[in-house]
Amino acid sequence: MSKINVAIVGTGIFASKAHLPVLQKSEYFTPYSCYNRTKAKAEEFAKKDANIEKVYDTLEAVFEDPNVDLVDALLPVQYNVDALKLAVTHKKNICLEKPIAANIDQAKELVQLARDHPEISVTILEHWSYYKAVTELSNAIAQIGTVYSFTYHATGPFNYDNAYLNTSWRQKPEHVGGFLSDGGVHQLAFLTGVLGNIKTVSAHTRQVREQSGTDDIAYALLETEAGQIGTFTYGSAFGNTKKSCFFEILGDNGSVYHDFSPGSDRSITLRLGGATASTKNEEHVIPIKNEYVSVDREFEVLGQALSSNNWSLIKTTPEVCFHHLSIVDAIVRSSEKNGALVEVTKP
Repeated sequence: MSKINVAIVGTGIFASKAHLPVLQKSEYFTPYSCYNRTKAKAEEFAKKDANIEKVYDTLEAVFEDPNVDLVDALLPVQYNVDALKLAVTHKKNICLEKPIAANIDQAKELVQLARDHPEISVTILEHWSYYKAVTELSNAIAQIGTVYSFTYHATGPFNYDNAYLNTSWRQKPEHVGGFLSDGGVHQLAFLTGVLGNIKTVSAHTRQVREQSGTDDIAYALLETEAGQIGTFTYGSAFGNTKKSCFFEILGDNGSVYHDFSPGSDRSITLRLGGATASTKNEEHVIPIKNEYVSVDREFEVLGQALSSNNWSLIKTTPEVCFHHLSIVDAIVRSSEKNGALVEVTKP
């Protein structure tokens, strides 16, 4: 099987630290070429891999190259639609970094473009959708009777050393909610991967740090399409505190609890019982070993899908990732209306 030639567009921190190492060791992909708006940065990036044969002068040249099989686009998300338009014109498979777009209008346009051109593969890179815990939690909640509520909590201290803070598109975000969508779509990919889509939102947001550019913490009440109610708490902009990440799901015959805080031994605690007075109470611990916390798994799945032409393997379609952004959009809109109940927009 010949490997898939990848053109890497945007050669910044994440391309260097995450994408390139995964592509280098992949059985499916070869880093073939690259492009950056500042060509010198692309040339420096190209030196990191002997297989990178080309550095382009323009973005259009990337898509015009007949030897490129896949464009891996790591762009400020307000440019995702423009990149997809070039992919459509030149019939190139493309993967785009999350969130899907800067706002709902752009996201709708991107979804429609992908729908209109099924001959190319359009993937949004959202690796939390491939967490092992998504499958394990789904299996666990099937055992706790009717699910009624949930608590999703992810908070932590502000990291002044975060290299990504210095990128101008994050300091002056065009994407709705700034860090709330940049990082929040990870959390919402995980939450909805387990419980399904969100129907309505009532939320409040605040800005803690000037460096965030806009509001950076969110406290929300969510209702799923299936009728469960729960809370979503997100923000890493606080002062000295322990980073705390957990997901609890409650049913009439038990509960499921997953602690995914950094440094914790990732596991799921499944507690059964309570459906009736005579139901036996049980407790089981399900370990999550070698969780897919990096982008390795999503590129493995993408490689499998492209090599077999079985695009159904890809979980992070434009429609799916539209929903993640639309929840953030609903959170922001609700907060602007002092916590009013708002519906999550559909594509």
